[in-house]
Amino acid sequence: MATEAEIAEARKKMIAKRIGGANAQTGGKGTARRKKKSTSRSSAAQSDAKLSTTLKKLGATNIPGIEEVNLFKDDGKVVHFTNPKVQASIGANTYVVSGNSETKPLQDLLPSIVSQLGMENLSQLQNFASAAQAGGMPGMGGMPGAGADDDDDDDVPDLVDGNFEEVSEK
Repeated sequence: MATEAEIAEARKKMIAKRIGGANAQTGGKGTARRKKKSTSRSSAAQSDAKLSTTLKKLGATNIPGIEEVNLFKDDGKVVHFTNPKVQASIGANTYVVSGNSETKPLQDLLPSIVSQLGMENLSQLQNFASAAQAGGMPGMGGMPGAGADDDDDDDVPDLVDGNFEEVSEK
């Protein structure tokens, strides 16, 4: 049989193997400090959290079923939101529109947003229509009435009677 010294030595080896040695401490005085720094949230996440708490204080509620939001700027551009998240606090006269937005010229959204235009935008639309009819707007050849005086066959060469090879050799 094993002696008591051999048993004690085997126990020390087993403890060292399991815990990591005789000097491994799990806490208390004299233990190493934690080396990993705690990660803080990004500033965007913090600002989103602050915004949501402010909206909760105002009593803003979600408005479902809004498919698009258009904000008209003075320079004729439109900030266009597709499927936005809209929150409103009627008492505080506050509306929050969040989501992906695109800034587009008024002409790109024209057929669908005519009913949303105000008096300022209608004057811009009239200026645009008069410029398109005068042919001043490039790329508007598909608009009805734009460039109607021009013949479209200017680019087509005249047909040649006879053999094409003979004409090309001349």
